[in-house]
Amino acid sequence: MEKKTSLISYVLTVILCLSLVGFPVLAADNSVSVNELIENSADYNGKSVSIKGEAIGECLERGNNAWVNINDGSNAIGIWMTKEEAAGITYYGDYKYTGDTLAITGIFYEGCKEHGGEPDIHCSTLIISHAGEMKSEKIPAAKILLAAGFTSLALILYMTYRQMFSKKPERSNAA
Repeated sequence: MEKKTSLISYVLTVILCLSLVGFPVLAADNSVSVNELIENSADYNGKSVSIKGEAIGECLERGNNAWVNINDGSNAIGIWMTKEEAAGITYYGDYKYTGDTLAITGIFYEGCKEHGGEPDIHCSTLIISHAGEMKSEKIPAAKILLAAGFTSLALILYMTYRQMFSKKPERSNAA
């Protein structure tokens, strides 16, 4: 009986240790925000950074490469990547779509000489962590009623105006 208890406690101890070892690895997120990159650009210049954000706008192809802008909720930045990497992005955020969520690792340049002196990141690793989707827009009933009311008012005013000013003046037969 004692061997059975010690075996169970051993297995439970191993499971507990493994779960504790794996937990910090899963919880670690070493990505930086775009605002942090911009505010501390000299500290990050020429260094490898990781950033997460939504692909926005559209892909701008330039030869064998492409520009993709990502927005992390604080700000947006241009990412320079290969056309093959950009081809994997399905959705770009705009009024109708939520863009793919990208995890980018690359070299940050505070004033990239190759690209006009603007801050950018030259992508070395791209992971699409969440696919984008079409947004479903729901118009509140109050807005629909308000629009119908204003349309009706405009129609009534037009009809009244037309009735008031479309009458021809009467001729007098005094001659």
